[in-house]
Amino acid sequence: MNNTRPIGVFDSGIGGLTVVKALRDLLPNENISYLGDTARVPYGPKSPETVQRYAIELAEMLMKDDAKALVVACNTVSSVALPTLTKKFPVPVIGVIEPGARAAVSATRNLHVGVIGTRGTIRSGAYEKALRAANSNVRVSSQACPLLVPLIEEGLLNDEITDRMILRYLEPLLKADIDTLVLGCTHYPLLAGAIGRVLKRQIMVVDSAQNCARAIENMLDEQSLRAAPMNNGQLRVALTDAADNFLNVARDALQLQFGEIEIRALS
Repeated sequence: MNNTRPIGVFDSGIGGLTVVKALRDLLPNENISYLGDTARVPYGPKSPETVQRYAIELAEMLMKDDAKALVVACNTVSSVALPTLTKKFPVPVIGVIEPGARAAVSATRNLHVGVIGTRGTIRSGAYEKALRAANSNVRVSSQACPLLVPLIEEGLLNDEITDRMILRYLEPLLKADIDTLVLGCTHYPLLAGAIGRVLKRQIMVVDSAQNCARAIENMLDEQSLRAAPMNNGQLRVALTDAADNFLNVARDALQLQFGEIEIRALS
């Protein structure tokens, strides 16, 4: 079946481009429409009701592009708005938390999983819930890492300061003897190299962006929504306000090719 309608991907900002990169690598023939809410980022400190309202607005904008599926490339939105979006829209809706949790449960050998994320995601307990739903015996140690996103957005991906902050955040989890670490923020795949340097020993790192992309691939197959193999997939990027320097950081680090950024005003 040749369904060339785009996969609609949205995030509170630009971090969700890590999910887009994973999708482009896995499904190069799919068209993707990405929408980043740069006018209202960050979502973490906002109430669940506000996040739900913002998520519905962004999803509606992507549905106007005739999206065949909606991908919530944001841990905050995935933790509080997924059921609302699933009920409201007639297309499949996939978030980043459940695929990451399932992958972590498959990977762990000692049933002790660590999760790092923003304060909002860790406070929500969404990963703990998803991990325990996948295996009720799993132990979860969580750590909020509030300084990592600013360091990433400054482009300090290979910097001694960033390495030291990662070590400081991960030390309690390593002492607790986790054997698997979930990157519970869509910015964090940009630090995969730095995290690997800091860990040194054998800890399985679970990238929620890659696992989300695999979940989307499975869903497209199950629902016969795939684009034809010969289709040359296009990526369109739209933001709700002008981008700052982080767009260049993300584009360079992820080696994503996209044309002119469209600015979509919120109503």
